Amino acid sequence: MKKLLKIAAIVVAVLAAALLSVSYYMLDYSLKPENRGKDLDGSYEYMFAEYPFLEQWMDSLDREGALKDTFIMNNENMRMHAYYISSATGSKRTAVIVHGYTDNAIRMFMIGYMYNHDLDCNVLLPDLHYSGLSEGDYFRMGWKDRLDVLQWMDVADGIFGDSTRMVVHGISMGAATTMMVSGEQQKDYVRCFVEDCGYTSVWDEFRSELKARFGMPAFPLLHVADWMCKKKYGWSFREASALEQVRKCSYPMLFIHGDKDTFVPTYMVYDLYDAKPRPKELWITPGTGHALSYKDYKDEYTRKVSEFIERYM
Repeated sequence: MKKLLKIAAIVVAVLAAALLSVSYYMLDYSLKPENRGKDLDGSYEYMFAEYPFLEQWMDSLDREGALKDTFIMNNENMRMHAYYISSATGSKRTAVIVHGYTDNAIRMFMIGYMYNHDLDCNVLLPDLHYSGLSEGDYFRMGWKDRLDVLQWMDVADGIFGDSTRMVVHGISMGAATTMMVSGEQQKDYVRCFVEDCGYTSVWDEFRSELKARFGMPAFPLLHVADWMCKKKYGWSFREASALEQVRKCSYPMLFIHGDKDTFVPTYMVYDLYDAKPRPKELWITPGTGHALSYKDYKDEYTRKVSEFIERYM
């Protein structure tokens, strides 16, 4: 009997060690992937290939000295970076534009083009933690990033004047960040939010990916990784909830999502939209995968956003 108990204890210990090891790997795999977001040259090449109209526009910004950099120290004493561009006409309308997972501010220049070139807005595009020229050693999936974006919103208001009228617009993880920002107390300059294909929560997104990529259930791997994230980084997958944040948001929000999105499944936008108090609008783009609504429907996307911000800015 004692021998059987000893063998059982060894088996349990081995399984527990294996679970901890795999869960730790999952945490690193999710929050410290190969960081494409630091490849600035590659980001420019990608953007000019995908959105050819950007190259001429950005060349003109460079010639005129209109594309500028700014840095701040965030509340964790980390050096954070953003690009900004002023309106050509001195407009006080301002867009803070938030990039997605493994991306950087450069990979949001198509949305910067839309707001600055097409809609005559000032724009500020931050590099989030562990992205672009910002410091950091892991992706925070929008949750702690919301605090940096709130700081960047103040910076934008300072750069573009003290009477700005502001929209925050994010795509993918940037959209989740935008929604997480929306549930916080806002300054007087904030007018509205645009989220494009954001997830309901980090827990829901990781659970979806765990099933889609590896055919695995959430229990027990995700539960242990969640516990590890709390211990190591001070936040949990469950608390990082865009869904709970939008419940608290009274500002207008435009929700955009492709109906063929499998990375952030389309059903998530309906849960988010239902949770958000009015005023709110929803646009589902037909046949569109993840984060491709602007690329697939550039003119209609620009018109939808223009009509939305005209109502509130």
